[in-house]
Amino acid sequence: MFPELGRIILYTKKIEQMAAFYAGHFGYLVRRDPVDRLVELTSPISGMTILLHPAAVSQKEGQVMVKLVFDVEDVVTFCATARANGLEFGNLHQADGYVFANAKDPSGNAVQVSSRAFAAK
Repeated sequence: MFPELGRIILYTKKIEQMAAFYAGHFGYLVRRDPVDRLVELTSPISGMTILLHPAAVSQKEGQVMVKLVFDVEDVVTFCATARANGLEFGNLHQADGYVFANAKDPSGNAVQVSSRAFAAK
């Protein structure tokens, strides 16, 4: 039996802005433990847990080799709602039976919404 990927750690110098971003735009619940410097973001339905870790002064934010992809059945509607709430996604892209769009979080990490998970195979 193989282990399941359970969480991803994002290093950031903007813990509060990042927590507000993922809570406000993607519905994540923010959990803080006063004895832990990590902030845990959990989905109210299912999916990957995001841990926000304070970045060291020497660490650069905004990795280009990692992209967080959120499964969204209706990308067009989601992007319109996000825009109304202050998050601007780039152009909508048509792929093989699905749609996706890209944005950045407050630390410059690549974020995508995609209907790929809902595309007919």
